[in-house]
Amino acid sequence: MQGELGYAYGMWVVAAFNIGIFLFFMLSFLKPRGSEEWRSMGVVAAFLVALFSEMYGFPLTIYLLTGWLGDAYPVLQPFNHKFGHLWVVVFGGSTLAWAFVMGLSLALMLMGYTLLSKGWTQIHAARDGLVTDGIYAYARHPQYTGLFLVIIGFLVQWPTLLTVLMAPIMLYAYVHLARVEERRAEAEFGDAYNEYVRKTPAFFPPSNQWKEFLTVQVRNNEAQ
Repeated sequence: MQGELGYAYGMWVVAAFNIGIFLFFMLSFLKPRGSEEWRSMGVVAAFLVALFSEMYGFPLTIYLLTGWLGDAYPVLQPFNHKFGHLWVVVFGGSTLAWAFVMGLSLALMLMGYTLLSKGWTQIHAARDGLVTDGIYAYARHPQYTGLFLVIIGFLVQWPTLLTVLMAPIMLYAYVHLARVEERRAEAEFGDAYNEYVRKTPAFFPPSNQWKEFLTVQVRNNEAQ
């Protein structure tokens, strides 16, 4: 059968390896310190397990789609790894579509990883002080913004039924966590933090400020 010739799953060792690598990365830059943070990180861990289990283990979403749609599923080899990228299928299954989807997803994830790393570096250097400069001059929670971009990147590259359902739950968990952290910061830093909140967006500043931020980061990297 032609679909079976292209079967590219059942690689559970690869799935476990990727889950471990990405979970280690998330724990490194978003290290939980309380019950609220551990619960939110639990949602991230569940998302990664669902994602990589379908990416390399068993393609549940593709299996269900081919079962529901049958011959109408618009590729000849639905279990070939290329067509696990469902947006590639939506855009016609061409190499150009694959390059576009991969390029967009990698760009989103790279921006997300940069925000996670820069945010962690500043917080670590501040030693529990109030941070309002650098990347934090553009958003109050840039690390969470970075996490959101990484998750969106994964959804662009490899959407599944489970991860699409879990993504809004994760978004809610971290928006709620951000509000909890802001109440703590307000209690600790008082008017200084309230003034910072007044002039700084929570997650996504205006696009012109992001352009300015990216330009500054590029210059800093070149100087290093």
